[in-house]
Amino acid sequence: MTEHAVVPHDEWVQARQAFLAREKEFTRQRADLAAARRALPWEAVTKEYVFDGPGGKRSLPDLFDGFSQLIV
Repeated sequence: MTEHAVVPHDEWVQARQAFLAREKEFTRQRADLAAARRALPWEAVTKEYVFDGPGGKRSLPDLFDGFSQLIV
């Protein structure tokens, strides 16, 4: 089993505060990365896709049924 350092309370608080600062920076960077992902441009679908469904073959625009976005 891994041995862990055992330190006085004030050293533990200092180590915990340093860790918390790193953790907060990581959270900020993760939020920035997620925002950048959401800001990526969209790509127009130009290929003709046809799907087999219970009602027969349907195109991609048919699946959207007049909506601009499809959530699957």
